[in-house]
Amino acid sequence: VAKALTVTCARSEQIAFSTVYFEASQRLLVPKDSPVQGPADLAGKRVCSQVDTTSLATVSRVAPTATLLAVQNWDDCLVALQQRQAYAASTDNTILAGMAVQDPNLHIIGPSLEAEPYGIGINKSQDDLVRAVNASLERIRRDGTWLSLYRKWLTVLGPAPAPPEPKYRD
Repeated sequence: VAKALTVTCARSEQIAFSTVYFEASQRLLVPKDSPVQGPADLAGKRVCSQVDTTSLATVSRVAPTATLLAVQNWDDCLVALQQRQAYAASTDNTILAGMAVQDPNLHIIGPSLEAEPYGIGINKSQDDLVRAVNASLERIRRDGTWLSLYRKWLTVLGPAPAPPEPKYRD
């Protein structure tokens, strides 16, 4: 699986992961005229997130009195924000960046709610594939491709950080 897949202990019991290729973080997306500046401002307010993600649990933890609006896909959160059916959407900053690019009336705010280290998910029985993917990720980090991709797709998140240093498991 090569998408916005967060490496978690629970998932690592089921599948193997590549090294972390991006250090995403869960944040909030709100209309630019919103009074919401962070999780403390979400009390009693509707926050949109996708079902079957780690994002819902994080919102429940950091804003326990917020009302959760769980949707099937991120486009539904974008529409909910645009129609003022939700005060905020919360998920990984990379996904929020895509929404913010689609609608210039939205912006990403507040601190990181949770670290979301991305890895590529691989069948646990495919050690050779894990090594091949890690070798490709190392080349991408080293030859400037990683930086080029960040600058093309994620500048809304701010200046490009350095790619994450790989950490290998025995």
